[in-house]
Amino acid sequence: MNRQFVLFLAMLFFTADIYAEELHIGTATADITPKLPVALMGQFNLRIADTVETPLTANVIALESRAGNQTLDMAIMVACDVVGIPEKLLRNVRDEVHKKIPEIHVEKIFMTAIHTHTAPVLDNDPTSSFRYQIPKKGVLQVEEYDLFFVQQITEAIVKAWKNRHPGSVTWGLGHAAIAYNRRVVYSKAVPTPGYFSNGSAQMYGNTNLPDFINLEGMEDHDVNTLFFWDNSGKLIAMTIEVPCPAQEVESRSAINADYWYPVREKLKQRYGSDLCVLGWIGAAGDQSPRPMYRKAAEERMIKLRNLNRLEEIGRRIVLAVEESYETVKNDRHDNVQLTHRVETLALPMRLVTEQEYEFCKSERDKASAEMAADSSKANDVLARMTWNRGVVNRFEKQKTDPSPKMDAEIHILRIGDVVICTNQFELFTDYGIRIQARSNALQTFVIQLAAGTGSYLPTEKALKGGGYSAVIQSDVVGPEGGQILVDSTVKLINEMFVSEK
Repeated sequence: MNRQFVLFLAMLFFTADIYAEELHIGTATADITPKLPVALMGQFNLRIADTVETPLTANVIALESRAGNQTLDMAIMVACDVVGIPEKLLRNVRDEVHKKIPEIHVEKIFMTAIHTHTAPVLDNDPTSSFRYQIPKKGVLQVEEYDLFFVQQITEAIVKAWKNRHPGSVTWGLGHAAIAYNRRVVYSKAVPTPGYFSNGSAQMYGNTNLPDFINLEGMEDHDVNTLFFWDNSGKLIAMTIEVPCPAQEVESRSAINADYWYPVREKLKQRYGSDLCVLGWIGAAGDQSPRPMYRKAAEERMIKLRNLNRLEEIGRRIVLAVEESYETVKNDRHDNVQLTHRVETLALPMRLVTEQEYEFCKSERDKASAEMAADSSKANDVLARMTWNRGVVNRFEKQKTDPSPKMDAEIHILRIGDVVICTNQFELFTDYGIRIQARSNALQTFVIQLAAGTGSYLPTEKALKGGGYSAVIQSDVVGPEGGQILVDSTVKLINEMFVSEK
């Protein structure tokens, strides 16, 4: 063989080796359990927790792709045991991380919530559209917890970034019946006090009625997983996406990470106590882990297994994860494409009609009058008053801005053959299915409740049905914005996979 040709081939292979995309992985877990007593977020009435049933955690995976010593791209994923994450706390975390490690591109940090309703209030600003009258003494203040939250997560991100090492990843798809569509449709209108709605749908409606027709939307039972190993072959982390909010114990007055706690504990027992598990909620704005029918049969099976509801949900998820792991564990990739794009979409806001304005103004004034007449009722009506006040304020702003827009940050992260895409809403499941169906990725993770506004984003069908989650008080963005979110996300995903098609 020609000596020059041999040298050329050697140079070619040497260069390819230098510029291979080597994956580096770091993990960390932060304890974000609050001091007690503490006010809880997620219900209209104020709840003060003085019991910790399970700890709350924020779990972090830091990813970096390298060619030699050159960083090609990065992603820092943070999954938090809270109901939602205000945008200001994301900004604060990014600012603190930048101070400690300036070389991190902090816009590549994204934080998501599991939507447990048994976690602390994170935003109680007077201008908030949903707030509480929290006692000034004897209860942990929101500002104090927010500082703790930011500090703990910042330290975990720094730790994860500093301990990253070469590793490998693979992806799996399993199934578990966790989500139930919670919007019940009837054959006639079901007006509900407190909502401007004359539609035929109702969240958590009774299905055992003669005029019950169907559940409004579909359900998604996919369990999407990512598994990460270090270079010694030890499993160090996994992400699990379940299209169902963590709301099994949502009405309790105690700190609880809901079904993610038994999931993480079981997986740590199986794969190691230092395993980092990120729980993600897929598109699930119209879903619940609580059955809407066949309840007696469900309860019988759970009782015969000597479990409670949380343990049963955990059992199903863990089985799906373990099955996926056993299937894909030998298909590891240490040289994968890591591409992370961050975009801000200007989504059209749902416009407030004159009728909706008048209704919400009346509801606001009634709640305000109740508080004025009896201050002891404040904890029962303040959230309802501010909820309606937000709509009134939006209508007033429409007079000078008839086409209002809301900025929404989204992340599109390609890891090998799969893609992760985020949004900040309680996104109805139909939108998530639209994204997955049109995505060119082998597997598409749609993650809701990334840091931001966190309002519901209903479908056109849901708007016609009405009821909580589809009324004007529940929604900042409507179906028009929802479709723009879908189209923009799909476009960005498919641009990353254009060469594969």
